[in-house]
Amino acid sequence: MTENNFSRRDFIKLSGIGLAVAAAVNTITKVEASEGVKGKHQWAMVIDQAKCTGCDQCDQVCHAHNDIHPDLHWNKVVNAGEINGQMVYLPRPCMHCEHAPCVEVCPVGASYYREDGIVMMDYDKCIGCRYCQVACPYDARAFNWEAFTGDNPAVPEWGEPEIERRPRGVPEKCSFCYNRIDRGMAVGLVPGVDAEATPACAVACPTGARAFGDLNDPNSNVSQILRENPSYRLRENLGTNPRVYYLPVTEDRLVAES
Repeated sequence: MTENNFSRRDFIKLSGIGLAVAAAVNTITKVEASEGVKGKHQWAMVIDQAKCTGCDQCDQVCHAHNDIHPDLHWNKVVNAGEINGQMVYLPRPCMHCEHAPCVEVCPVGASYYREDGIVMMDYDKCIGCRYCQVACPYDARAFNWEAFTGDNPAVPEWGEPEIERRPRGVPEKCSFCYNRIDRGMAVGLVPGVDAEATPACAVACPTGARAFGDLNDPNSNVSQILRENPSYRLRENLGTNPRVYYLPVTEDRLVAES
């Protein structure tokens, strides 16, 4: 169900970050998309660790909707240890960084930014050099050594494929279900509000641990959540400016959410 590659030291550091952020909650007054050239929308995801149960449904739905080989994962759920006897999990999709190392190192422009902040892959351009995979500090890419030609065991129980399978020899990654966003917005739906226009993992989460929305809209669900709660992002010291935010686990929130 989970990938146990998160060390005790990493968890202690992560918990320390969460507690430090929680202590500073009164100083947090405004959350904005970070600086840089942007389009009208800037999509972001908020993951509440106090609500995540590690059920793996986000991963299953991701496999179905993106038609992913069962051995590859775009939505890893890492076992991050315990707080007061309760397991804590760290879901890790692609962070869709504003300053993405994968984009910077790609020699052929196969990794690129959309105006709405989503970091995309042009699989037809990709030459399989894996520079992007090595450069990513979040282990967000999975290289497909062989063509996926068999049945998808996540289909139809967890959904139906909405995009084409990738060719052999490319590093695959989460795309924030851009196809659902684009298709939904074309008919007037709002990502993060209307399920049909929202990433499949956020829709499927049975505990509501994932929220999705537009950082450029102060009234969006993610903007409101980040204004009202302490949050952190993974490896912010690298200057990548991830667009996936986490609400940390604290003892009081464990009691409130249990």
